Amino acid sequence: MEAQSLEFKRLLRFESFREAWCHYGYGTDQQELIQKEFHRIKGITYLDHAGTTLFPDSQIKEFYQDISRNVYGNPHSHNPSSRLTHDTVEHVRYRILEHFNTSPEEYSVIFTSGCTAALKLLADSFPWRTGSDGEPGSLLTYLTDNHTSVVGIRGVTAPLGVITLPVTPKDVESRAKNHPQNDAEAKKSEPTPHIFCYPAQSNFSGRKYPLSYVRGIQSRCLYPACDYEGRWLVLLDAASFVGCSPLDLREHPADFVPISFYKIFGFPTGLGALLVRNEVADMLRKGYFGGGTAAAYLAGENYFVPRSSVISRFEDGTVSFFDIISLHHAFDTLHRLTGSMVKIQNHTFGLAHYTYIVLSSLRHNNGEPVAQIYCDTEFQDPSTQGAILNFNLLDSHGNIIGYSQVDNLASLFNIHVRTGCFCNTGACQMFLGISNDQAKKNLQAGHVCGDNIDLIDGRPTGSVRISFGYMSTFEDCQEFLNFVVKCFVDKPLRLDQERLARLKVPVPLKDSSPCQPTAMPNAPLVHQEREQNSSPAPITGAYTEGTVSKPDQKAGEAYTLTNLFIYPIKSCAAFEVTEWPLGPRGLLYDREWMLVNENGVCLSQKREPRLCLIQPSICLATKVLSIHAPGMDTISIPLEMGEEKTVSTMACQSKVCGDRVQTVNCGEKISAWLSEFLGKPCRLIRQNPDFTRDMKMGSGQGNSPSALSLANEAQYLMINKTSVSLLQDQISKRQDESNGVKPFDIQELIHRFRANLVISGITPFEEDDWLDLTVGSTEFKVVGKCGRCQMIGIDQSTGTRTLEPLRSLSEFRNGKLTFGVYLAHKSLKNSSVLSAGSLIRSSMLK
Repeated sequence: MEAQSLEFKRLLRFESFREAWCHYGYGTDQQELIQKEFHRIKGITYLDHAGTTLFPDSQIKEFYQDISRNVYGNPHSHNPSSRLTHDTVEHVRYRILEHFNTSPEEYSVIFTSGCTAALKLLADSFPWRTGSDGEPGSLLTYLTDNHTSVVGIRGVTAPLGVITLPVTPKDVESRAKNHPQNDAEAKKSEPTPHIFCYPAQSNFSGRKYPLSYVRGIQSRCLYPACDYEGRWLVLLDAASFVGCSPLDLREHPADFVPISFYKIFGFPTGLGALLVRNEVADMLRKGYFGGGTAAAYLAGENYFVPRSSVISRFEDGTVSFFDIISLHHAFDTLHRLTGSMVKIQNHTFGLAHYTYIVLSSLRHNNGEPVAQIYCDTEFQDPSTQGAILNFNLLDSHGNIIGYSQVDNLASLFNIHVRTGCFCNTGACQMFLGISNDQAKKNLQAGHVCGDNIDLIDGRPTGSVRISFGYMSTFEDCQEFLNFVVKCFVDKPLRLDQERLARLKVPVPLKDSSPCQPTAMPNAPLVHQEREQNSSPAPITGAYTEGTVSKPDQKAGEAYTLTNLFIYPIKSCAAFEVTEWPLGPRGLLYDREWMLVNENGVCLSQKREPRLCLIQPSICLATKVLSIHAPGMDTISIPLEMGEEKTVSTMACQSKVCGDRVQTVNCGEKISAWLSEFLGKPCRLIRQNPDFTRDMKMGSGQGNSPSALSLANEAQYLMINKTSVSLLQDQISKRQDESNGVKPFDIQELIHRFRANLVISGITPFEEDDWLDLTVGSTEFKVVGKCGRCQMIGIDQSTGTRTLEPLRSLSEFRNGKLTFGVYLAHKSLKNSSVLSAGSLIRSSMLK
């Protein structure tokens, strides 16, 4: 075990990375670049650059200085400030085309709100031709490995009668025919126009499709163009590709190229472009016309003459000129920091290549692989593979671990990944083996794009994706790989020596020498092999989820309320009481206040774990909320809203679990106190007493909705101490492998689940089956199970993050991250009070 551990440590040294790939950084210390330009990501391992990359500080500073020095007016006017805007925007268009090695003589840049808007613009304006009198109509063809926004073009074409032809990647070249057509003759006959759409880089797997497809389709040498007469045009979706790779449109003259700039620069968002080859620009037609697009029109007659240039015809209204101006500084900064897109490509590919090498070699103690990697390439060549790694993790029995569990645990380590299908259903189905029928059944089972239902009947609905950007570091790879080994490998770790040897990774490490370019190593494809080794038995306890039936219990059997907690400030520490009155929204004053940042967004321990150190307490006699925190003097605010409003009457709106709630600001004094403790601007707000928010859970089937405080889901959360004790046992069993991690105290576990009511039950998880219960004389209904996230991984006494209990809970409950049940009171008397020690009676589901 120790030898394997040392071997893995050697593998994670920078020298091993340089042996596998020599291109790293841009001639300066990469960590210095991070400290100078990206200091805000300190402590964060950001691995979602395919979602959006990060912008450097100097880019924003230079942009701010620009707009602070200059007056930019509406470019549709003719005054000096407007001319400055117009000229600057035109210069930026030139910079964009220069970046793609082309010119205004060859391409036009139409600004849009993003890549999706560019695709919609093309869908709406392309001269689709429907078939009639035996004449074939236009074809919309696309690779099945395309983003949703490309496939969505068929939403426009299908009602027009245009035929849609999905094409698999294998079809394009396997069915090719080498008989290029005569373009000059094709233009004379005005043939039917068709579009072939494909991604320069798959946003799912990172596979780079050959840019030579552009000319191959245009000349009708490749399928499907070789099988269908007409004029074939190419839509090259470059959004994922251009973030880390150079695109030469002079060599690969695609007809339409949609892009989003945040994929390249991180800022601005909400700005993209459709690059249109001038040779085909006149084909595009549009119906709607907005400000700036008309050469002339009449209001009282259906008369309209569009402007002559394709840009002016399609940029309706005033463009987002400040965002466009910021691109000038984005290009300058990117070039200054990196030198070129080729260097970015080499740097990011090297990180992905190395991570692939190590991840694919990891084995559980029984020899089973740790990851199933979804890829079409062997990560050998940056011209065929981008800086994206897509995978699912496997347990030692070969079962896929749900992506939600991986995401939750990654968040505990401040590792930012992406999960799901990434708006690419075609690639997701292909790699995960999801049939069309199965996809429809998943929908019927409640799974929709973007949710956290990661496994249905043990089969994955999505996967995990990591991706690198130009500011990514080798340390990011280290953090990620260490995370995988720590959280998901059954120890002792084993490494696939044959794979490492074939990939020329030095194990054990040899003395490093000056870096010389090395040939790209060979590696196998998708890792799905299984060694026929025995697997350890699953964790078992007094009650094993889904396998051992629960002991019989008589309905109405009595239990005890052992602990009673309120959380006056949402996401802050608990206040334990022995007796407490009930209000219309739950326990009186429970989650009535919350902290928000300077933008009014609710703060939670997921992003600010130190919130657990803020300790509120309430004195009902003096009607005061006191707040304590380490190193701070105690501060108090009144409970009575009338007195509070004398401090500040500013009303505000915030969101809690998607619900818009009306709140009242609690004043500058408490805001300054909290901002000082957290080290960032924040405010304390309180739910407006005149505002009513209805609880969604349990409101169906004739039940009237219950009023809700600032709590997420329900009025009360209840957990069973017996369930906590069982989970404690599971954690203790795992800690035999955890190198001396101290055992979990049961009270510490109770605090992590942040319940209002803690009961003493008889059987673990029996509360899951209860319909209702009575505590003392107060009746409650059970309205649902509580789904858990990475927040239970935060030690409520220190604010530190740990793997447990999330890992053991997920394994013990077969991936179901639920613990505890939500309650709502059935009826409420004016004098209703809950007391610790009260007897509880329940009724169970039959």
